[in-house]
Amino acid sequence: MAVKANKKDKKEMRSGYTTGACATACTKAALVALITGIEQLDATIFLPVGKFATFEMECCTISQGFAEAETIKDAGDDPDATHGALIIARVSWSFVPGIHIDGGIGVGRVTKEGLPVPVGEAAINPVPRKMIYETAKEILQSYGINRGISIVISVPEGEKMAEKTLNKRLGIVGGISILGTRGTVIPFSSSAYMASIVQAISVARASGCEHVVISTGGRSEKYGIAQYPELPEEAFIEMGDFVGFTLKQCKKQGIKKVSLVGMMGKFSKVAQGVMMVHSKSAPVDFNFLANVAREAGVNDEELIEEIRGANTASQVGDLLFTKGYHEFFAILCNYCCAAGINEVRGGMMIETSLYSMKGAFLGKAGKDDR
Repeated sequence: MAVKANKKDKKEMRSGYTTGACATACTKAALVALITGIEQLDATIFLPVGKFATFEMECCTISQGFAEAETIKDAGDDPDATHGALIIARVSWSFVPGIHIDGGIGVGRVTKEGLPVPVGEAAINPVPRKMIYETAKEILQSYGINRGISIVISVPEGEKMAEKTLNKRLGIVGGISILGTRGTVIPFSSSAYMASIVQAISVARASGCEHVVISTGGRSEKYGIAQYPELPEEAFIEMGDFVGFTLKQCKKQGIKKVSLVGMMGKFSKVAQGVMMVHSKSAPVDFNFLANVAREAGVNDEELIEEIRGANTASQVGDLLFTKGYHEFFAILCNYCCAAGINEVRGGMMIETSLYSMKGAFLGKAGKDDR
């Protein structure tokens, strides 16, 4: 049974559809329109996840030698940068035999090695490309047609949308990527972000990087860029909350040295051995921070109690920095390094740098287990 792509179910979190699924549906509608001369108002395709989905077309036009179909991407309840994007497929007859797929306006083009798409090609990933190709091939065969066709996927607002993604850092310029291995988007899933981390590390390795700097966000990344000016742009990777996952991927892909750059809140958790540092994953252990303070030479019991009763790790950091206990941050960084080495079971060098919310450098430590 087909599932309407635009239908909403307010009782539960809605799944959405990938740009790859939308592009495939538009391709089917445009190709059938080109062959039959009849405008297609919808298109049903089979998704890699193993189900059918029907996509409504916003527009379908037929002209001399080509047809176009458009749909609007519905990402469901996932906070996707491409939610609401207009996806367009233009299909035209070609004098060259075969099925030729390319990207048009708003679809990025690959400029760096390390991605699953060769340099110079449109950023249409392997699974969506296969979906588009197989769908077009099946339609041509069903109508008994043996002619070459050209398929161009466009996203008019794609270049603007790409500013909210990691595409520029990955060397994808001019627009978004056409993505999706399942065809569906799971609401609030972390899979897309984790996939971008893997790709970023791949790009770094393909660029010859053996030392990368991983940070929890844009602000801490800026501190890292200032601290390691000798490293190329590809060496800087935003890991979000996925500390353990990123470290393991770095080791898996042969990175020799990893520098973690971040702030007290998340890195206080890393120091405790917590490798998923989302605010809901685990609380900061203020007793742990109090014990670190003792290691740093804090003997004032009133200050120790103040640390135990703090509201945030940043508050603890500001308090100890102001009072001149700089050794506290070096010890905390050392705990982060040890936790990271333990997570990946050795085999790399890890160093950690801590910054305050206002950008003040707090401390640094490193551990080499190569």
